[in-house]
Amino acid sequence: MFSLSDRVIAVTGAGSGIGRALALALAKRGAKLALADKDEAGLFETSRLLGNYPHFADAFDVTDHARLKNWIDRAATEFGKLDGIINNAGLSVVAPFADCPEEDFNRVMAVNFDAVVAGCRHALPHVRKSDKGWIVNISSVFGLMGYPTQSAYNASKYAVRGLTEAMHLELAQSDPQITVVRVHPGGIKTNVARNAKFIRGMDGQTMALDNGEEFEKAAPTTPEQAAETIIRGMEKGQHRVLIGPDARMIDWMTRLFPVTYFKRIGMFLGGGNRANP
Repeated sequence: MFSLSDRVIAVTGAGSGIGRALALALAKRGAKLALADKDEAGLFETSRLLGNYPHFADAFDVTDHARLKNWIDRAATEFGKLDGIINNAGLSVVAPFADCPEEDFNRVMAVNFDAVVAGCRHALPHVRKSDKGWIVNISSVFGLMGYPTQSAYNASKYAVRGLTEAMHLELAQSDPQITVVRVHPGGIKTNVARNAKFIRGMDGQTMALDNGEEFEKAAPTTPEQAAETIIRGMEKGQHRVLIGPDARMIDWMTRLFPVTYFKRIGMFLGGGNRANP
């Protein structure tokens, strides 16, 4: 087990959900935190909840890579080091690929993947100086399986998965003191589905993500549970973290039935051929 006490960890998407839960749980373990989110009010609330725990918070859009770099560099300067980054910020758009405007697709890729690449690129030189460091990238169960109306989200989360796997293999040789973690959350009671831009669903079908509030109610895992699972993975030096019973089931099904998995689990996920009432 690796201790996170006195470690400096940067967390994006810290204004709500898993990011806020990570900030609170890491602080209780003695970590010092650099927090970022586009939602200034949400980030302020996270900062308020942290109280006197050592941290600073900066509100900006992670697609602004210059601001992202400045925030990372500030963490290393202000605390004297940077031991890790958790690239957690994300968003989604609901639409079949043929109906998803290019600008919406590109926005999802910019937040969910390009900003993760930039976060890794700018954090890595600092983290390499640590005697024990972490690069943690949040993928999704949608980085394990395809899902109708989620082509942009699928593309971004599969890309995060591939990037993180490659970094793990590379840094295991060049910088074995750095643990590279890819995280696959299942359904989490956060605002991601609720705040997703809904353009259009599938004809004649009701998909689980068509109604963000209903998805949130059905999600089996709380942000606090997700954060604890991620942090335990960091402490144990795990390179792959599945969050929730649904994530474990999807992982098993996609391995066992790599071609027909969606036919088998679509109904469980609210997909398949369920007709609209």
